[in-house]
Amino acid sequence: MNYLRPNSNETMAVSVSIHNSRILKQENWQERGFELQRHVSSVQDWASDSEVENTHYPEIRQLAKKLTGCDYVLVSGHIRRNPEQASLHSDLAPITFVHSDFADSYGTLIKDRYQQADNALAQQELSATGLTAATINNANRLIIIQFWRNLGPSKMDLPIAFCDARTIPKTSVRAIPVTDYAGGGFDFETLGVEAPVSPSEHLWHTYPEMNDEEIIVFRTFDSQLLGSEKPYWTPHSAFADPDVPQGNPARSSIELRATCIFV
Repeated sequence: MNYLRPNSNETMAVSVSIHNSRILKQENWQERGFELQRHVSSVQDWASDSEVENTHYPEIRQLAKKLTGCDYVLVSGHIRRNPEQASLHSDLAPITFVHSDFADSYGTLIKDRYQQADNALAQQELSATGLTAATINNANRLIIIQFWRNLGPSKMDLPIAFCDARTIPKTSVRAIPVTDYAGGGFDFETLGVEAPVSPSEHLWHTYPEMNDEEIIVFRTFDSQLLGSEKPYWTPHSAFADPDVPQGNPARSSIELRATCIFV
């Protein structure tokens, strides 16, 4: 895995053990940050943006509400990772750096995003769910949970692995600025993870041979946990499967992000 060097934004490679989570005790995303769920979608053509938006977004809103018990859910786009998308922008290739998507500052970014009357996509999301910017701004709690699904062969290059959040102390995560993500003009801070003194400190998991009827749920922000020692982060990274030649077959996956709002 590629970690941050201590006291530096440069990375270093660290060999870690990655456990087959299918054969271990199953824990939920509230405990360790991630879990596997069976989820059969009605989407027929995953390459169709309109079908994903019209069919899968409502499915994810329903699932996120069930998982969190929140009052409202906004789904703010989707990301496909495959060779075609990677050719459009390097940010859309599988990310081979240990990170959790968002830092403490993300809650403010969310609220600011929906206050912007000229942000057509944000206003469209509000309209689809009957919310107002004031509802989000005054929310008692915001949780971001994300959903990762394999769309390609069950054995692929650069599958994804997740680290048990309880094994990554707050002192090991550090905010790293990201500018103009994928050329979309979005600036934010992600959390990089410093390399452990001993690789065994971090407990890594993967779910081998996933199919498109399974989904990994993982948490990347929780305003209720800010300022505490409890992790809202879930470190993850793509990794090279030694049994799969590089790029053959290449990974094809889709990710969705849900903003869960408690009023």
